[in-house]
Amino acid sequence: MDKLITMSKKELSRLEIMQRLEQNILKQREAAQILGIGVRQVKRLYRAYREKGAEGLVSRKRGRSSNHQKDPKMKKAVVDLLHSTYRDFGPTLASEKLSEVHGLNISRESVRQLMITEGLWKSKKLKRPHIHQMRERRACFGELVQIDGSPHRWFEDRGPSCNLLVFIDDATGRLGELYFTPQESFFSYGEAARRYFARHGKPVAFYCDKHGIFRVNIKNAVSGSGMTQFGRAMKELDIEIICANTPQAKGRVERANLTLQDRLVKELRLRGISSIEDANSFMPEFIQDFNQRFAVVPSSSHDMHRPLSRNVNLDHIFSWQETRTLSKNLTLQFEKVVYQIQTDRPSYALRNATVTVCKDPHYAIAILYKGHSLDYTVFHKQAHQAEVLSSKEIGNPLNTSKIPYVPPQNHPWRKSNSMFFRHSSATKKGDTSI
Repeated sequence: MDKLITMSKKELSRLEIMQRLEQNILKQREAAQILGIGVRQVKRLYRAYREKGAEGLVSRKRGRSSNHQKDPKMKKAVVDLLHSTYRDFGPTLASEKLSEVHGLNISRESVRQLMITEGLWKSKKLKRPHIHQMRERRACFGELVQIDGSPHRWFEDRGPSCNLLVFIDDATGRLGELYFTPQESFFSYGEAARRYFARHGKPVAFYCDKHGIFRVNIKNAVSGSGMTQFGRAMKELDIEIICANTPQAKGRVERANLTLQDRLVKELRLRGISSIEDANSFMPEFIQDFNQRFAVVPSSSHDMHRPLSRNVNLDHIFSWQETRTLSKNLTLQFEKVVYQIQTDRPSYALRNATVTVCKDPHYAIAILYKGHSLDYTVFHKQAHQAEVLSSKEIGNPLNTSKIPYVPPQNHPWRKSNSMFFRHSSATKKGDTSI
């Protein structure tokens, strides 16, 4: 009785070659060249064919489970963890956490297949690529550092939305600094830069966008020095600022932001971190782990970071500085406040003198003249005027509720309008005799 044999195309081609060998049409060396295998393998196949016929060429693995099949208990444990803890994780991050935290060594592709089966992951369609001019990485570590701020719900529903300032090296892809702050400002970037300098030193250049912190965006400005506070600070530190024309030009930090918005959010969730202070304390550990996974070796081993000089005063450099001219009575105005200079020298020596007003992150004021601090007193505080805010800052004053002023009973305005109050009360009672 004939037996039905199932064979693949590869096995059918081998059967044809074996039949031609049996008929002495081919030699074993020629058969090996046609099949792309060695002569010894041809001999083994021909021996199996002569003993069992076509059935000897069928793979013995067919119908058997794979030797690399996962243990069902381990597979169930992985599925339970994916549903309970890593439900919104990607396959790569989930496989890392399963291995590091739970000791379940399973490949990324196996996790992806399990997540697809359980409905936890859907393969993404490839986007139509946008062609941008390629730029090679810089050769040396510290030659160019890309910086950017990323507003996001970093603590999800456990805490307020905030900004993450990201410093990433262009040559190696290493994170140099991560700093959480309520909003992007000169003082927040100054604090992040101080942390970066303490860890690595001064880089040659910072690569950033056209945010008003880094660049004066007013065309044909007639006042000011033409430089922002951050630009002035970097000039004093001999660090060049380069502004990118498009987001794609600084794609390394933009892609890092997307990676952090996925990985860092979940790391903060696993550790129960919900405040800016706790997150900043955790950042050194996260930076070290991130760099071990994703950093690359630069083409040059030279480190172009420069150490800070001993005479560099970062407190002074990263203070908000504006120049003022003293009046004849030695006063100046800064942020709606009048300051009176106190000095023992003759007053005419400081009349019309140009001084520098410095404000630190804690809003402490120092007035400098030729590098020396001047004593002062607050003379007068002007009334509150309308403020000029950017679109990013407009939410803060709108969210602050203002209680309207109600004058007291003995206020002159109430006395002068007493007839009006009596008339209003009588009208409310229905008295129309007036």
